[in-house]
Amino acid sequence: MPPSVPSTKAAYSADHSLRERLAQCYREVRAHSLALAAPLSPEDQCIQSMPDASPTKWHLAHSSWFFEAIVLQPFAVGYRPFDKRFAHLFNSYYESLGPRHPRPQRGLLTRPSLGEVHAFREHVDAAVLSLIADVDAAAWESAAPLLVLGLNHEQQHQELMLTDILHALSCNPLLPAYQRAGPSSVPPTAELPAMRWLPMPGGVTPIGHTGEGFAFDNETPRHQVLLPPFRIADRLVTCGEYALFVADGGYQRPALWLSDGWAMVQAQGWQAPAYWISPGDPRAPSAEWQEFSLRGVRSLDTRAPVSHLSFYEAAAYAEWAGARLPTEFEWEAAYGTSAITQMIGEQWQWTRSSYDPYPGFRPLCGAASEYNGKFMVGQLVLRGGSSATPAGHSRGSYRNFFPPAARWQFSGLRLAKDA
Repeated sequence: MPPSVPSTKAAYSADHSLRERLAQCYREVRAHSLALAAPLSPEDQCIQSMPDASPTKWHLAHSSWFFEAIVLQPFAVGYRPFDKRFAHLFNSYYESLGPRHPRPQRGLLTRPSLGEVHAFREHVDAAVLSLIADVDAAAWESAAPLLVLGLNHEQQHQELMLTDILHALSCNPLLPAYQRAGPSSVPPTAELPAMRWLPMPGGVTPIGHTGEGFAFDNETPRHQVLLPPFRIADRLVTCGEYALFVADGGYQRPALWLSDGWAMVQAQGWQAPAYWISPGDPRAPSAEWQEFSLRGVRSLDTRAPVSHLSFYEAAAYAEWAGARLPTEFEWEAAYGTSAITQMIGEQWQWTRSSYDPYPGFRPLCGAASEYNGKFMVGQLVLRGGSSATPAGHSRGSYRNFFPPAARWQFSGLRLAKDA
């Protein structure tokens, strides 16, 4: 199981035992990235199946570059980069740190080899652990927050490693599995409880991170919003429920769709969620709907939360169901409510909120200022985390964001209604 990153206060302490806790967490997070890559061949780890995805090898190198550029070079006295050319190859979007290899061409980087990337990681690991043990208290006060940021950043890339390789393997006509697993333990005929609508009173509601433990800058500052009363579903929409939308011609009815969404349906030929395999598909012949997953082709589990939806598909389903998507503030207000389920660890949940800064938002200082703030336009907020999100990484105030057409993520939906 992936480790949880220590709390901010513990990580910043100059106490030796707390430094050792952070060092151990660093070892565990870094080892988990390699464990996720272990089922993949070197060829698998080099492929890039679309511009929005990145090769596994690139993720392994980029997360190491982040520690090198953001933590080691500013704070580790005498640190020497593993290879100065790697800064150009593995910088993602940090303008202040120099030019970068184009994102859509990351799959062309057959060199450095996977072995060299592993050696790069080992070089960075040794330097980071030395820094944690030896840096003086004054430098530690500045370095520790960036080290904790780097660990959370690597956990984000661990999730991306899974979403990106799933897309790459789905492009292979053989539909190979990332990792084989046994059959589902849930009988397909088990009765599913009916969706319940939980009343929420609305009113003035605090939103944002409370200040305890780690949070990204986009979760702050904590502030108040005024919410009208609303109702929210106690669980996520399932594959079986979404299949009824598909069978009812949901992808052929323009009245259900936002204009841009309907244009995307027409342009891309969408007929069902990404990775659903229709009956009779020659790649995996079957009389029933199937789904391609990290465990390969499997019968569609009608009880499981539907996944790999774009915002447009989630909004169209909500319209068909006589409901709507919750705002991110409604979602956060409902977080922790008794009787509500599947808030974290199942599927990311699209909200009806654009990804905007909170009132009084200020990005981090230095190069880390580019981490979140500059993306606050043209994207929608998702909440909750998915089965691919490392354990302990998400929380009630966590804000993920993607453009509305993105559907390669583990993204589903929860319904809401006005009171």
